[in-house]
Order: sequence, then structure tokens, then C-alpha cells
Amino acid sequence: MSRRKIIVSAVLLVIVTFMVTAGGFLYLLKGNSSDVVSTLKFFRALQVVKARYVEQVDTETLVAGAVKGMVSSLGDPHSVYMDAKMYKEFMVETEGSFGGVGMVLGVKDKTLTVVSPIEGTPSDKAGIKSGDQILQIDGKDTKDMALDEAVNKIRGPEGTTVSLAVRHENEPTKEITLTRSNIQIKTVAGKMLPDKIGYIRISMFNDNTGNDFAQKYKELEAEGMKSIILDLRDNPGGLLEESVKVASKFVPKGPVVSVVTRDGHRETHSSSLEAIKYPVAVLVNGGSASASEIVSGAIQDTASGTLIGTKTYGKGSVQTVLRLDSGAIKLTIAKYLTPNDRSINGIGIEPDIKVEMDKDAKSDVQLDKAIEFVKEKMGK
Repeated sequence: MSRRKIIVSAVLLVIVTFMVTAGGFLYLLKGNSSDVVSTLKFFRALQVVKARYVEQVDTETLVAGAVKGMVSSLGDPHSVYMDAKMYKEFMVETEGSFGGVGMVLGVKDKTLTVVSPIEGTPSDKAGIKSGDQILQIDGKDTKDMALDEAVNKIRGPEGTTVSLAVRHENEPTKEITLTRSNIQIKTVAGKMLPDKIGYIRISMFNDNTGNDFAQKYKELEAEGMKSIILDLRDNPGGLLEESVKVASKFVPKGPVVSVVTRDGHRETHSSSLEAIKYPVAVLVNGGSASASEIVSGAIQDTASGTLIGTKTYGKGSVQTVLRLDSGAIKLTIAKYLTPNDRSINGIGIEPDIKVEMDKDAKSDVQLDKAIEFVKEKMGK
């Protein structure tokens, strides 16, 4: 999920009022004939349902259903209509805590897929892995379920349970029951490894990530850091602005990412770093998505570090949140490009050094390779 935290206020006009105001007629007059016909068709359908359906139904319910269907028709799993409850939960996630099982979901090959479990949460403890497919939630098939609807069903009050039918690679589907907990999202952790190698792990990008990363980076510098390993494995992304803050500690002065809209408008976010300070290795895998791909793509394009691991997820789109009365639409409004103008959407980023995880290994072979790499750069 890259979700750019831009909240644009908008008032949802009552449909009938809209039609009889000068503004409503002006909209129809400005539209082409196809727009006019389609708009009139919508209002005719609304009128028919209101007048003829076997039971009375309020306009707000019908309009919400129409908006949900409209956004769903885009065929974009990242564009969704959120009712008041879903919108509230979405905002809580970006702000740092929520009730749930601790996994980030996406849609891959039209199947609900785990982008990554969040460290230390019920999902992580139950052994759920990046790439696992969620086929059912509490017995309900997820095949035609919208992404945010699935997220909403999995989340819930602390102490309650949710049952998931999970398929891992080519293994038989198994049912896992998880007890929801209060998910506190501390996104940054770090420590000093031997030989003054700094290690920082970022689990996702929320409101606090940029500042928390800068603080941890400063602490490691004070301890005499001589090189750094940035671990973005199973990082599903988050807020674009926070990823730029992190990338700006590694990428020399110049572009970090460009956001390009449908009409070709380009907004470029840049780093002001005067010079690269340390040898850098970045760990990535198939669970590294969105904002984490912004960071890793910028580091790779500017040769300010080396990517180690496996190919990233491939989410190169930007969403904004548009308020509609008590709910909202999360809408894909742009694609992002790396400093070399690469679009990685649906493609992913290939690491500079490919290292597959070995399930039978007694150590983290990807981290081992990163340590070996930065040691060579340090001349050790």
C-alpha cells in the first residue's frame, strides 16, 4: 500500500439538490453529450429504485453504493471507497496504532495477498509470510472482495478473533485463527553491529518514521558508525513524504522521486545532501513495496548504495484521500518515477546483488551478505 497523506476537503452534495441548482445544470452544460446522457441515466436509476423497490431505502445508502461501485469499476485495487468506519481506521493506521492482527495486504494476480506481516504481531507470530494468499476471512471467499473491505474484516477490537484460510506457495490451504491485539506501529529500530556497522530496520512509513529514523541515525553516528545497512525487507510502504525524508540521508543533492499525474504534471521531491557519508547496503525482498521502493529505487539510481536481496513488490502508484461527507475515496492520482525516470509499477526493482533466503540456513544469509559487502567497502 504507497499512500500519500493528502487530505482534500470536499462536500458530498445531496443528489436531488445538485440537480436543481445552477451549479448542477452548469456541470451538465459543460460536459460533452456522453457525460450528460450518463449523468441523466444515473439520476433516472436513482429515481426508479427510490420509487419502485419493494422496501423503502434512503438516498444516502443508494448514493454510497453508487460511489463504491463507481470506484470499484476502475479495476484498481488501490482505489477504494471508504465509509466512515473504514476511513477512521485508515487514518489511525497512518498515525501509529490500530486493532488487528498485524499484516499489510495487497492484491496480486487478482488474489488477496500478504505484502508483509508486521514484526511481533499475531500474524508474524503465527508464521504468516510475505506472499501468502488469504483465500477466506471468517469463511467468506475473498475472490471478489475489495482490498479495503478485506482489511476492514480482518481488523477489530483487541481480544476478538478472526479466522483466515491461508495458502503458502504450493502448500495446501490451512485455516489459522488469530486473536486481534492493539497494533502499536513502531516503525524504526536499530543497533550497532561489530566493526562499527550501523543497522537500521524500517517496518513501514507512517507519520513518525522520518523523525524516528533521523534520531536513530544520529545515535549511531554518535557511536562512531562507519557504514550502514538499511533493512527494508517486508516493508509495505506508507507515506511518500516520510520515505523522502529517509532517502535524503543517503541520496546526494538532486531528485529522489517524481510524481507524475495523468496530464503529465510532474512534482519532484529532492534531497539536499551535500555528499554520501558512508558505504550503504539496502536489504529488499518481495515484501518491499511502495514507499520502500521509492527509497531503494533512489539509492540504486544514484549509486549511493547497493541493493541486496530479491526483487521488490512493484507498487509505483500514488493515492490521495478525498473526503466525502463522513467517508472518503482513496484514489490513485499519479505514478511515481525513480531519479532515472523508471516506472516500477507492476515490475519491481531487481537488487544489485541477488541473495535468496535459505530456510535451512542457521543465520540471515541476506544480512550476512550485506555485512560482508560493507566490510569490503570499508577495506576490512
